[in-house]
Amino acid sequence: MKILQPPGWVRPKGYANGIAATGRMVFTAGVIGWNEREEFEHHDLAGQFRQVLLNTRAILAEGGADPSDIVRMTCYVTDKREYVAARTAIGEAWREVLGKVFPCMAVVEVSGLVEDAARVEIETIAVVE
Repeated sequence: MKILQPPGWVRPKGYANGIAATGRMVFTAGVIGWNEREEFEHHDLAGQFRQVLLNTRAILAEGGADPSDIVRMTCYVTDKREYVAARTAIGEAWREVLGKVFPCMAVVEVSGLVEDAARVEIETIAVVE
């Protein structure tokens, strides 16, 4: 895997502008912040974000991938302000669950998710070399 950082560009914080990778691809669906019994233990964005990362890690493991194989994540949040306010807690959860992994990433505010109680949904692509 190679991080794509054009010369002279400011280095992004917490993500990569681009990644080149070769290998077997592993995809997740849109993963939300409920537990394995489809119950929400957290009703705040930070708590649900942590649970999404745990769920994502478990799904990737089933495909023979681990967090270091993640190349792309698309994150849908229902409240941009709550996301910005929770960045410190989200960063702590990220480091705890995924480690020092900085994939290409987009964060998009949406008007709602299919599960009314969901505050965040993340799709992930990993490439296992």
